[in-house]
Amino acid sequence: MLVDSHCHLDGPAFDADRDAVIERARRAGVSFMLAIGTGDGPPDLEAAVRIAERHADIGATVGVHPHDAAKFDEPTAERLDALCHHPEVLAVGEIGLDHHYRNSPTGEQRQAFVRQMEIATAHGKPIAIHTRDAWDETLDLLEQHWAGNGIGGIMHCFTGTSEHALRCLQMGFLLSFSGVLTFPRSGDLRATARWVPSDRLLVETDAPYLTPTPHRKIRRNEPRFVVETARTLARVRNTTLEDIAQQTTENFRTLLGGFETGRAS
Repeated sequence: MLVDSHCHLDGPAFDADRDAVIERARRAGVSFMLAIGTGDGPPDLEAAVRIAERHADIGATVGVHPHDAAKFDEPTAERLDALCHHPEVLAVGEIGLDHHYRNSPTGEQRQAFVRQMEIATAHGKPIAIHTRDAWDETLDLLEQHWAGNGIGGIMHCFTGTSEHALRCLQMGFLLSFSGVLTFPRSGDLRATARWVPSDRLLVETDAPYLTPTPHRKIRRNEPRFVVETARTLARVRNTTLEDIAQQTTENFRTLLGGFETGRAS
């Protein structure tokens, strides 16, 4: 039993066969999937909620991705605040900074990030963090506006250095490893994954992106492939796939309060 702690099931890549993708994940041993609800950004914040309402083994997040930070305004903040009461919403995310694409101005990214941390804090919701080419600034803002509240969160698709990992761990974050861990050139990342405390580990797909080895020729990633990342994590930590599955599932449950969500399956 594995948890895919980060997947974009609402995206157009799955429009033709979304239910089949979900069923394949179940058959592969994925017991739960966290659907990330950033979608196409405001005004629609409920992309993942609509999926989670239909499946007992899928939970949702809500949030505005840094790419869409320019769309973030007070009505968006109010709607996000209201959605945090929804029983399917387990976390706020993915939120953070992206200085690689800079689809939104840096200042607006910071403002949206901080405001969403405030909303998550008010509701006691963990946060799922996106950071690209902005590690130090992201961690600085987390240390200023998040650390110490005791809520915790997920560093989605962790690809930082060992120093970044230490800063995340000191703030109570779980490190979620994606298919990047399986890539041939990810030796430094695997070295970091080797020493991260077992109770701070998660695995994810970020589907439909970042298809893991040995499925790289398949352009669309799916939640069922999370097993490949878990298998690699087990190998670098000199343990079993079963142990990784059990530990990461328990870590997810501890942070997000269990799997008692959904209306149908």
